[in-house]
Amino acid sequence: MSEAERPDRLASERRITVEDIRALAGPATPHFALQIRNRIRRLIERLPADDPVRIEGERQIVRLTELAQHSGEPRGLGPGTPAAH
Repeated sequence: MSEAERPDRLASERRITVEDIRALAGPATPHFALQIRNRIRRLIERLPADDPVRIEGERQIVRLTELAQHSGEPRGLGPGTPAAH
């Protein structure tokens, strides 16, 4: 997945919608969460703080950041796991 955005989403004459944000973030997997987060960040960066699209975008950015923490293999020993000697 690329972080490049579709030109129609970046075009100034087309307004980004809450549905656009949800369409980007909805199918995210841990592996691609940070790339999608960055795309959303670019889409909402010029919107006012009280814009519903920006509010939804910021909510999805938090969710995607948390989702990305669950990618890859677990590290370290879990609770109750005996340590190898």
